[in-house]
Amino acid sequence: MKVSDILRVKGSTLYTATPDEPLARALDLMAERDIGSLVVMEHGDLVGMLTFREVIQTVVKNGGAIGSTVVRTAMDDAPLTCTTETDMDEVRRMMLERHARYMPVMDKKMLMGVISFYDVAKAVVDSQNFENKMLKAYIRDWPEGDEAAPAA
Repeated sequence: MKVSDILRVKGSTLYTATPDEPLARALDLMAERDIGSLVVMEHGDLVGMLTFREVIQTVVKNGGAIGSTVVRTAMDDAPLTCTTETDMDEVRRMMLERHARYMPVMDKKMLMGVISFYDVAKAVVDSQNFENKMLKAYIRDWPEGDEAAPAA
């Protein structure tokens, strides 16, 4: 399974912010859309990722206030990325290693989407459920009396 399989099911709606945008405006968008991350773009290039983790760290650092903080101050300026062809096992490894909950999907310099740890977990569970269903159908349809039939 590849990242492209997740994006095909998930869709391609993207929410972005600019680095010089007020953090408060970015948070309004995240709350309004009920999303946990924004991709930070500048002049068409990915320059960072803003997630609730960076927001919480910034709020704590500022004594509980956002004030006039801009996105650039809070964002992760070296986000983990993958491509549409990255294998799901590799994505899981990368996300676990870096404790990343969100990962921009790039095709060269073009942003193709964002996948979340939830998206990856759901894809794995869906794949396993499909395999289980196929195995049960295979066993159920095994000819009766066949000595080589697998145990159900």
